[in-house]
Amino acid sequence: MSTQSNSVVSLMIAPAQVVRGFHAIEQVGGQIARLGTRPLMVGGERSLNVVKSRLKSVFKSHSLTAAKASYGKDCSETTLANLQKAVADHQADLIIGVGGGKALDTAKLLAYQCKLPIVTIPTSAATCAAWTALSNIYSEQHAFLYDVGLARCPDLLVLDYDLVATAPERTLIAGIGDAIAKWYEASISSGHSDKTLLIAAVQQARVLRDILFQKSEAALKNPLGSEWQEVVDASVLMAGVIGGIGGAQCRTVAAHAVHNGLTHLLESHHALHGEKVAFGILVQLRLEEMVQGNQLAASSRQQLLKFYEQIGLPKTLAELGLGEVSIAQLQYAAEVACNDASDIHRLPFLVVPSQLMAAMVSTTAPTTASRPEISDLSSVGSAVE
Repeated sequence: MSTQSNSVVSLMIAPAQVVRGFHAIEQVGGQIARLGTRPLMVGGERSLNVVKSRLKSVFKSHSLTAAKASYGKDCSETTLANLQKAVADHQADLIIGVGGGKALDTAKLLAYQCKLPIVTIPTSAATCAAWTALSNIYSEQHAFLYDVGLARCPDLLVLDYDLVATAPERTLIAGIGDAIAKWYEASISSGHSDKTLLIAAVQQARVLRDILFQKSEAALKNPLGSEWQEVVDASVLMAGVIGGIGGAQCRTVAAHAVHNGLTHLLESHHALHGEKVAFGILVQLRLEEMVQGNQLAASSRQQLLKFYEQIGLPKTLAELGLGEVSIAQLQYAAEVACNDASDIHRLPFLVVPSQLMAAMVSTTAPTTASRPEISDLSSVGSAVE
C-alpha cells in the first residue's frame, strides 16, 4: 500500500541558462537582448568599471540602452530602496548584476522586487551567489540580518573565465572554503535522509569536496589552467547545484551560522564570506567531536587543517583577524549564531553559546579519544585575548 504526502515542495534548482568560457561576455548579447532592451547594471564601482568596456560593445551591437548603479558595500534595505529609484528613473526592464556575492545578492533581490529578469555576471569565484535563488540581507553596519528566498534562479548566468581571473587569488581561496562547506553541512543535516533529491545533493557535495581536495592546490599555482577552470566551476556552479537540489538544509548549517554570528563583530568585516565559512566548518566539526564524541569529525577536522594550511584558509580566530576580540564580543557572536532562527539548529544535537564559544577557540586542538569538558570556559579568555 502506497502513501502520499500532502506537502508540496517548490525547488529553484538552476538558472534558465548558463554560459561559461573564455570571452563569454562577448557571446551573450543575443541572450541579454531577449530578456530586455533597457538593462540596469548593478554592482560595485570597481566591478562595473572592469566590465564596462566589454558590456558597452555588447549593448551597442544589440541596440540596448543601459545605465549603471552602484550598490555600495552591502545588500541592505536602504541600498535596495535607493536602487528601486534607479530602476524607475531608467525605466529598466532588465537587471544585470556584476560583482561578488553581495553585489549579486543585491541585483537578484532588486530584480525580484521589481519583477524583472536578472542576469548575473560574477567577477570572482568567491561564492555561488551567481547561481542561487537566495539573497542575504545585511545591516548598514555590515552585520547579517536575514535571507530572502527568491521566486527563481537567475535567467542567465555568465561565467567569464577572463573576468574571474582578474580577481585577487584570495577570492578563489575563499570560494573554495565556501564551496567545500557544502559537504560538511549537507552530510550532517541530510546524510541519513531517504529522500531522492537529498541523497543526490549529499552525494554531489561529497564529489565537490573531493574535487577541491584534489585540484585546489594545482589550480592556485596555474591560474586559467584546466584545474583552475574546474575549481572555478566547482565553486560557482557545482556548489549552486547542490543548494538547488537539496534546498536550505544542504546550503547552511553550523558553518554558515558561525559566519553570520561573526559578521556582528566589527573586527571581522575585513574577512571574506568564504573565509569565515571555512573557519565555521572547523567549528562545526569541533562541536561534533565535543558534544557527540564523534571521532570521524575529529579526523575530518585534522584533514581540513592540513588542506587549509596548503591553500591559505584561516584555521583559528587569530588567523581570521579576531585574535584580540574580548570574551564579551565572542559571546555576543555566539549568541547571534545560536538564536532561535539560526541554521545551527539543523545540527542533530542542541548547541548553546557556551559550547559554541569553546569550539571557536579550539579549532586546532589535537584529536582526543575522550570527550572534553565543554561547560567550563575559564580557559577561553587566554585563547582569545
